Amino acid sequence: MPELPEVETVRRGLAPAMTGAVVTHVDQRRPDLRFPFPDNFAQRLVGATVHSVERRAKFLLFPLSTQETMTAHLGMTGRFSLQSGEKTLEPGAFYAPDPPNGHEHLVIGLTSPTHGEVEVTFSDPRRFGFIELMDNAALEAGRLAEIGPEPLSEDFTPDDLVRRLKGKATPIKAALLDQKVVAGLGNIYVCEALLRSGISPRRLARTVGIGRAERLVAAIKSVLAEAIDAGGSTLRDYAGADGQQGGFQQRFFAYGREGEPCLLCSAPIKKIVQSGRSTFFCSSCQR
Repeated sequence: MPELPEVETVRRGLAPAMTGAVVTHVDQRRPDLRFPFPDNFAQRLVGATVHSVERRAKFLLFPLSTQETMTAHLGMTGRFSLQSGEKTLEPGAFYAPDPPNGHEHLVIGLTSPTHGEVEVTFSDPRRFGFIELMDNAALEAGRLAEIGPEPLSEDFTPDDLVRRLKGKATPIKAALLDQKVVAGLGNIYVCEALLRSGISPRRLARTVGIGRAERLVAAIKSVLAEAIDAGGSTLRDYAGADGQQGGFQQRFFAYGREGEPCLLCSAPIKKIVQSGRSTFFCSSCQR
């Protein structure tokens, strides 16, 4: 499932052509994805100007001139493409080398101030993604209300993390996957950050004091920045803004490396299952 770096890569790919663009037509090809499309979805979009393309946690946000915001979640196989005629635009495109033909569920036509006439297509073979449209106040009071701080923001500090972990009897690995603690983190980048900060995934969250929190916050910020710079991680069908696979999977310290030597101490990387998710770690480096 796409995590923060992959969603941020999508945002950066779409923003150049979509910012300031006016919606000219909408082709909604099915009534639902993971959830039903909003009532009168096409009619509410046509004529609106897309003010910007933003990201909050793992959500893509498209604030509109109508005082509504279109929100998209990629789920597991959601994919945006941005095309002009027969060409996929560069920059401003997000697509994979082999598009999922037959699963293009939504096409939005726009007139872009920088790219002219373009079409944005949302494809999702497994339909775990969704697209919503609601007024800005309802959005802030709804899905976004309880999301924790953005990990790359100044609001995400060691002191704040210790406060959010206080009293939590869950392992730190599970706590970091809780979007109320910190926004946008998923299994890959939590495994990476925990190894690089020397913290065991089994450690109870409430026992993470300020010293460990300082190492952990620094590792999370470093790992995410490095992953975004690499265009995210490609494990199955993810591709970046230039159509190429993400490159961060080539830099994994922990994830998917069971039995391979730790890059820090050469001890074998181990794998356990926590809350139904695979956790990769080094029992020598992580305490």
